[in-house]
Amino acid sequence: MMRTGDAVAEVEIDLGDDSESEGFDNGEEPQTLWRAQPSVDDDDYIHTSALVEISDTKPLITSRDPRGINDCLKVQFEDVIAEPVSVRSGDRVWIWSHALFEVTRVWIYRIVTLLFAVPVSVITGLLFAVFSCFHIWFVGPCTHCILMATRWLQSLWTIVLGVIVQPFFISAGRCCGGFSIHLAKE
Repeated sequence: MMRTGDAVAEVEIDLGDDSESEGFDNGEEPQTLWRAQPSVDDDDYIHTSALVEISDTKPLITSRDPRGINDCLKVQFEDVIAEPVSVRSGDRVWIWSHALFEVTRVWIYRIVTLLFAVPVSVITGLLFAVFSCFHIWFVGPCTHCILMATRWLQSLWTIVLGVIVQPFFISAGRCCGGFSIHLAKE
């Protein structure tokens, strides 16, 4: 339980099996197996999803994919594992599978990013810097030099297209425009 001022905020997830109600006939409530404290301060409240609120880390940047580059990676448990109505596992198996899937997905991602994020960002930054320098100082000037040196070739090509190629294709199009094909089923 976390106290923010006088308000009390608490998140509970009941992992009990709803199909097994024989243990709660006497009126007592099921035991809460897992309880998390949301990391929300009144001063720094950022509107986020419930998963981020119960996370152990507070996001420094609210939108890390503002252009939606990785929308295809928004994978939920239901997108990967689904049971048809005819074949079902127990409710506790389903709930624990869901919880383990989410915990494994989050922590493996955190471990892999911890190992690879900094080296990959340094390498990609270096590559972008080299490619930008190469493009700005070599490709751009060379392209402009080639375009200036071959201006006469562009003019010649435009004349050849207008005098020879265009009239040929206009004539061929008018000749072939009179043909028609009719398909008949016999």
